[in-house]
Amino acid sequence: MYFAALLARTEDGWEASDTELDDVETLSDLTDLAREAAAEAGGLEDETVLVFIEQEDAWFGVVRVDGEEDPRIYVSDAAAAARSAYGEILLTDEMLGRDPDDGPDDLDALDLDGTEDGESETADDDGDGTDASGEAVPAGPLGDTEILSDLGVPEKDLLGLESGEALNEIADILGAAEVLETVR
Repeated sequence: MYFAALLARTEDGWEASDTELDDVETLSDLTDLAREAAAEAGGLEDETVLVFIEQEDAWFGVVRVDGEEDPRIYVSDAAAAARSAYGEILLTDEMLGRDPDDGPDDLDALDLDGTEDGESETADDDGDGTDASGEAVPAGPLGDTEILSDLGVPEKDLLGLESGEALNEIADILGAAEVLETVR
C-alpha cells in the first residue's frame, strides 16, 4: 500500500494535499504535479513543495521542488524502491550513476509498473536489488541527503529515520504534522 502527499509552503505555513500517482509516469510528471500544487495552495512559484511517497514499511522518498529548479530526491532504500512502480519514478539514471543512453532500446514495451507487457508484476519480488531493466540498484539510502537540512532535518537525522514513521517525523519537525495527518 502506498501513501503520497504534497506539502506546499505558503505564506501561512505548510498546506498538505493527498495525491493520486496513477497518472504520474515520470519524474517530470511528478515535478509538474508539485508545481501545480504550489499554485493551488496559493504559494508563489518559487516556494518549496515536498512530495512524500512511502510504501508501508519498505521505503520512503522525498522529492523537493523549489520553483523552476531541478527536483531534489532522497530515497530511504533504493533497492526496495526499485521493486516499486512509484519508486522507479524517483530512481533516475543520474541518481543511479547511469548513462541514460545505455538503457533498454524499447521503453514502449514497459508498463507503468516497470514490467514488460504480459509479465507478472511480481517478477522481481525475490528482492535481489535490481530494477525493471535487470540492473543492480544499491541497498540503502540514495540521493540528496541534505534535501531537508535548511528546513530543520539534517543529514544525520534523515538517515536515521525508519520507514513507517519517517514522513510523520519529518512533518513534525517542519511544523506540518497536523496538516499531513489530515490527508493521511
